[in-house]
Amino acid sequence: MGASDTVWREGDPVGRRQFIDVGTLALEARGALPDVRVAYETWGTLNAARDNAVLVLHALTGDSHVAGPAGTGHPTAGWWDALVGPGRPLDTDSWFVVAPNVLGGCQGTTGPSSAAPDGRAWGSRFPFLTVRDQVQAEARLADRLGIDTWAGVIGGSMGGMRVLEWAVTHPDRVGTAIVLASTAYASAEQIAWCEPQLLAIRSDPAWRGGDYGGGPGPQAGLGIARRIAHVTYRSETELAQRFGRAHQGDEQPIGGGGRYAAESYLDHHADKLARRFDPRSYVVLTEAMNSHDVGRGRGGVAAALALVTADLVVAAVDSDRLYPPRLADEIVALRPGGRPVQTVTSPYGHDGFLIETHQVGAIVRAALPSVTRSTVP
Repeated sequence: MGASDTVWREGDPVGRRQFIDVGTLALEARGALPDVRVAYETWGTLNAARDNAVLVLHALTGDSHVAGPAGTGHPTAGWWDALVGPGRPLDTDSWFVVAPNVLGGCQGTTGPSSAAPDGRAWGSRFPFLTVRDQVQAEARLADRLGIDTWAGVIGGSMGGMRVLEWAVTHPDRVGTAIVLASTAYASAEQIAWCEPQLLAIRSDPAWRGGDYGGGPGPQAGLGIARRIAHVTYRSETELAQRFGRAHQGDEQPIGGGGRYAAESYLDHHADKLARRFDPRSYVVLTEAMNSHDVGRGRGGVAAALALVTADLVVAAVDSDRLYPPRLADEIVALRPGGRPVQTVTSPYGHDGFLIETHQVGAIVRAALPSVTRSTVP
């Protein structure tokens, strides 16, 4: 399957997507990225005071489609559908919800599959991005929408990294910051887990340095990367209880070339991602996650967190082995006087922030009412 089958391109069906050009971004590491376009979706109505806006930030392989069914322009159903809509935790009768596709992604926002100024895909020429660069693009989006301050900024995993970076970089623009299953910096273990994923993609002969154009891309390498990552997204307890040593259907893994059920499960998720995601974006976004450190250039994490003026809500998933609860504890400990860490109880591991929508919704409901809601006309 070629990259053109997996990523959004100009002229493709847009579904609920909207697009805003935010100009040239000076990048933290080096250089600049010209002609940046941000894809986003919205739900609800921005009120006259423009103070009821909530920013929702997706994780590594997510996109702007937080709520709604799969269909034209959207390869998957909304990834947090239970949280957004009338009467739901992000009640669109009160809140104006905005969800952008992240800078470097492949669902409408400028990324390595996008056209460079010369008309060719950026490919291997796409610059190195950091989480701060991604937040800069989102801040430009807010400027274009006329939103000076977000009543809330919410996200989990990579989205949680951006929430915290928003709260540190733009303290006057964030009322409530809700950080789910995330961290103030990429830990050594998280970086270590990313290394074999990056190598899997770059070692695929179809990678071609990232310049595979419209030909077959490194979907095999991306599939291996996804298998590695997905193990970290789930808990050992869940895998043991769900699959144990069961065979996949009638397949015989002992001497028969068949698979165990756990292997089939990973194959399924690898195939799903390869059909909808650009391997180049996976590399760019993974390296951006590795760059995450709110304390870089700010005197350390504690000094950076001291800049936060938002109501900071931090939640951990108790079975998360990728972003273990100790990292959430550390955020709160380094910013004394804030709320205690909230716990999402789940057997599912890191993915609990996506699956346990009842618990996550309760955290969101409890956090956002502290922000004054102006009447929506």
